[in-house]
Amino acid sequence: MNNLDQAHQDCNSLAEYSRRYMKYLASVMERIDVADIDRLGREIEQARAEGRTIFVAGNGGSASTATTIANDLGFGVLLKTHADPPFRFFALTDNTSVMTAIGNDTGYDNLFAGQLGIYFRPGDRLLVISCSGNSPNILRAAEYVRSHGGRVIGFTAFDGGKLASLCDVRVHVPTEPGEYGPAEDMHLILNHILAHWFLGRVQADRKVSRG
Repeated sequence: MNNLDQAHQDCNSLAEYSRRYMKYLASVMERIDVADIDRLGREIEQARAEGRTIFVAGNGGSASTATTIANDLGFGVLLKTHADPPFRFFALTDNTSVMTAIGNDTGYDNLFAGQLGIYFRPGDRLLVISCSGNSPNILRAAEYVRSHGGRVIGFTAFDGGKLASLCDVRVHVPTEPGEYGPAEDMHLILNHILAHWFLGRVQADRKVSRG
């Protein structure tokens, strides 16, 4: 029985369950290795300095997080700071016509790798978001990038799954298997941490360059 199942048994009201959920989420946050977040940030900085694209992919709730990351770290930072060079994020979750063509013609497992075959260039990065770490289309995309001269960044949860061994840089959210809610919550929080960090860093750098 995972933490959320136990909370359902123990709590008699939504207020009580909400408090229990938030307390558990806070405990998950405390167990994330912030050194891994720092390594992830350096990886993003390096990609930006090299003019590389960071492709982002995920399924289900992780797909919406992938879209949000591309917006917040790409357009959001550019809009508010006029970052030059920009952070080049590209969500593989948003190309509906290409995605449906790939899924229909070659199978869902190729959903992301098929797009990388069009857009990827050696040196680019792939940021993959997966709670289980075992989604075939995520693994195939990671394998494609590793075999074509790129680097893989992972947001994982549960036990990391097969994806863990394919990541060059990884931030792991230590939730129990099946706890998708807290895992997806934390992946989105990681996006907001990164977005606010880079927003501040770019603004500070601009002030220094003007100084």
